[in-house]
Formats: sequence, C-alpha cells, structure tokens
Amino acid sequence: MELTYAKNSKEEVPFGLYMEQYAAMDPKEAAKRLQIPYDEEKQLFTISMLQQPYEVSWPDLTVRHVDSREGMYYAAEVEIPAKIFFLRYLLQGVSAESTGRFLTYREVPSGEVYFRQFSGRCLSRLAFGFGFKPDRFAVAMEALGAKKLEHGDVSYEIEFINRHFVRFILWIGDDEFPPSAQMLFSDNFPMNFTPEDLAVVGDISINTMKKIN
Repeated sequence: MELTYAKNSKEEVPFGLYMEQYAAMDPKEAAKRLQIPYDEEKQLFTISMLQQPYEVSWPDLTVRHVDSREGMYYAAEVEIPAKIFFLRYLLQGVSAESTGRFLTYREVPSGEVYFRQFSGRCLSRLAFGFGFKPDRFAVAMEALGAKKLEHGDVSYEIEFINRHFVRFILWIGDDEFPPSAQMLFSDNFPMNFTPEDLAVVGDISINTMKKIN
C-alpha cells in the first residue's frame, strides 16, 4: 500500500480522504481482488479482525460486529485506526497467502529503520502490560479464539485480518529479570502492509487484550 499514516491517523491523514476513495471504488472489484465475501444486495463486505467477523458497508463504511459475546471488545467499531486499516485493505490490498513462515519486525522491508519506535510502541507495551500478568494475557487470547503455542513462557497465534496471522510471545518477568515480548508476522503481511501498519496491528491488538480484561 502506498498511503501512509502516523499514529494519530485522524489528524495526520484526514479520514475523509480515505472515505472519498472508498465511496468511489468498485466494491465488486475489491471483493474479487481480496477474495472476500460481498453481498451486492445489502452492499456489505464481511471481514475478520482478530478473528471477530464484521460487516462493513459500502459506500458509507458502517462497521458492525456479527457475533455478540459478553465481555468482547470490538475495536473496528470504535477505533479510528482500525477503521482506517479496513479502508486501506479494501482500497489497495490483494489476496495474499502465507507460506507458513513468520517474520520479526526487523525482517519486514524497512522494519530495521523503524524498529526502535515499534519496540517502544508495541513490544514494551505488550511486555509490561502482561509480562507480570500472564493469566490475563491468556484469558484475552482464549476469548478471541487464538491458537496456543509453545514459544516463550506464554504464546498465541491469531488471525489479525483475513489470512494474515500474528504470533504474540511473552517471557514472564520476576524480581531478577524484566518481562519481554515478541511479535511475529506471517510472511504475506509485507505484500499488503507497511511497517507503520504493523505498529497499528500491535496497537489494536494490545488495546483489545486490555479491554477484554
């Protein structure tokens, strides 16, 4: 994707810019390009974020979760960065399958340049948000339907958006060592998303984990 936005997406790139492009696009072309469902009669896309299905209307971008569950947090309904993530995906994304390999942020094109910012914004926040509370992390991941892994002290894999997977790995802190964390991205992410997008993936994911708890 060529469009970029900073953390304060609403101010740095007007939400209206994306909405103008969205209203002007061909929804059937977008559905075919991304291989996602589109109901022509209701003018609704179905897209998954953090394994929660949403109906996304065209051309006005009304976002509604499909399945209501007590205690769940539906970020795409309320967070502007999540809505912009959907817009960017629909406007310029392509269907991309992973080979099964996962990348660190540093391995993503240009990731090395922005790693320091990503580390502070996502890895440290994940580590210190849950590194002393691994049970809370596990509860949130299980509520989202994530797949439990055997990496680190606690780890899970989740589908962030259609066929794009993220692994969250925690090493628990104690009196001697601080907690630490890692995020790994399925190798199809760079086909659709920039390093800044991956930081937004971290933001949305961690916000959701905290809201669920």
